Amino acid sequence: MVIDVNADLGEGYGIWQLGDDLALLDVVTSANVACGFHAGDPLIMRRVCAAAVERGVAIGAQVSYRDLAGFGRREMDVAAPELTAEILYQLAALDGIARAEGGRVAYVKPHGALYNRVSRDPVQAQAVVEAVRAYDPSLPLLTLPGSVVHDVADGLTVVAECFADRAYTPAGALVSRREPGAVIQDREAVIQRAIKMAVEGTVVAVDGSEVALKARSICVHGDTPGAVALAQSVRSALAEAGVALESFA
Repeated sequence: MVIDVNADLGEGYGIWQLGDDLALLDVVTSANVACGFHAGDPLIMRRVCAAAVERGVAIGAQVSYRDLAGFGRREMDVAAPELTAEILYQLAALDGIARAEGGRVAYVKPHGALYNRVSRDPVQAQAVVEAVRAYDPSLPLLTLPGSVVHDVADGLTVVAECFADRAYTPAGALVSRREPGAVIQDREAVIQRAIKMAVEGTVVAVDGSEVALKARSICVHGDTPGAVALAQSVRSALAEAGVALESFA
């Protein structure tokens, strides 16, 4: 059993900081780095990339809608050509910084509202796919197991991920953050869900049903209370369960 542990990093902006990037980089095997559209700025991007390279952590471009005020969590109707260009812009910016630090972008993961939108909207999913293909068709795309990205990828590598600290609907989608209980903060519950996801490939949905996931990567969020300690606990528990930790990228 092999699993990747990823987290969203570099989500500060200017003097405002969110989460402990350096501490999380000691835990995760892949880092989803904000590219400046929902969070992050050039200095933060450079610091995170340098630290990831130093630790041997895979760097992913966490692309999003242009929505700093809403942290990329507000759904937007962006024309496909414009969305493709904006994804390409973010990807190229982060990759340039990563290469200057001796690394490179190894995969792409949409963030927030864009992540949820492309899981069900083939037009916007195709726009993201086209940006990745235009930049580097060898880059994997990280998304939900049931995302329509799988259907429109047309030769691109698509990697399925699951969320240890998010609630699921019976259909295998993430419960909206607008709903109570969407983010699970109970430490033991998150740990047990992570083990179940990695070992059995399933998760218990909000109605008590069991949903198949078959994911290669587990996401632990870095912006929740006690995120670092929780991520450390998840990593340790996975290792104790006999799961090898290795980036998919």
